Amino acid sequence: MLLAVPLPARAVPVSGHVRFVGRAPGVSVPTIVYAEALDGGRVQPGQFKMTQSNKTFMPHVLAIPVGSTVNFPNDDLIFHNVFSLSRPNPFDLGLYRAGAAKDRSFTTAATYRVFCNIHPQMSAIILVLPTSYIVEADNNGNYRLDLPAGRYRITAWSERAQPSSVELSAGSGAPAVPDLTLDETQFAGVQHKNKFGQDYPKSAYDPKKN
Repeated sequence: MLLAVPLPARAVPVSGHVRFVGRAPGVSVPTIVYAEALDGGRVQPGQFKMTQSNKTFMPHVLAIPVGSTVNFPNDDLIFHNVFSLSRPNPFDLGLYRAGAAKDRSFTTAATYRVFCNIHPQMSAIILVLPTSYIVEADNNGNYRLDLPAGRYRITAWSERAQPSSVELSAGSGAPAVPDLTLDETQFAGVQHKNKFGQDYPKSAYDPKKN
């Protein structure tokens, strides 16, 4: 799911915890934590994959460095049409058959909500970030980033909350990192439109027809 970044020669371990407000016990939602160098830094793009299988995007959340390319293979035995209306760079990969795959490069940092124009139950998020230092917190909210010495903004992200950030300096020793808090109490799912900005036809919700 996430980019494997080579450890810097003198990596500083930055460990912390994300605290969730309003999340029911036992609920598991992908939580991304990333570090942006405040003094600038080189971003290493990569190659990633988001598979369509059993009318589901896998993974549901994909966090990548800006400039990366995502491959969208269709592992189902039916047609799919991957698209996103998210700005600044909406895209439409068009209709493609079982076993086919299409690529999309993401050159602008943004949050892209991805859907299928045929199957309204299919949704995913591609988080395009201006950094290569990206990890996913575990189910308890714990994370670790290995960073070169410098000043950073550490941000926690979940699709159910506004991002939470803190700035710190990573020096010769592991810095103390305050908890990052994600407040999910205001989260409410919203039914999305198709690629034409219209409601899906009722037949799209019938599993016998799709």
